Amino acid sequence: MLIEIKRFEFKDTHTVGKMYIDGVYQCYTLEDVVRNGTKVIGKTAIPIGEYKVIIDASTRFKQDMPHILDVPNFTGVRIHSGNTSADTDGCILLGTTWTGGDFIGNSKLAYNKFFKKLQQAKTATIKIC
Repeated sequence: MLIEIKRFEFKDTHTVGKMYIDGVYQCYTLEDVVRNGTKVIGKTAIPIGEYKVIIDASTRFKQDMPHILDVPNFTGVRIHSGNTSADTDGCILLGTTWTGGDFIGNSKLAYNKFFKKLQQAKTATIKIC
């Protein structure tokens, strides 16, 4: 499965994008700020690139979740639900609605749909652009 995140709004507080799976639009994404240069722990979006995604146990969330592997200078990057950049902690949030600004809606719905597809695929590649 190929997951693509196409970022389109770059602000001082957040980054918004759209997620596609195998070329088909799925939902909006919300991330921390894209920073050129110094990473701020828990407040920086992951770098542009391609990464493997697996499902494994999250010690923080105490459940199986999508885990983005081998992101340079990052550990424990997950895809999960949440509504604002304060919820990201360097991870990618999913939501079905976005009306501008630092908020995506229906996050649990978007996450559950995505997670079901990832469970069926078992592993995936995510391309961040």
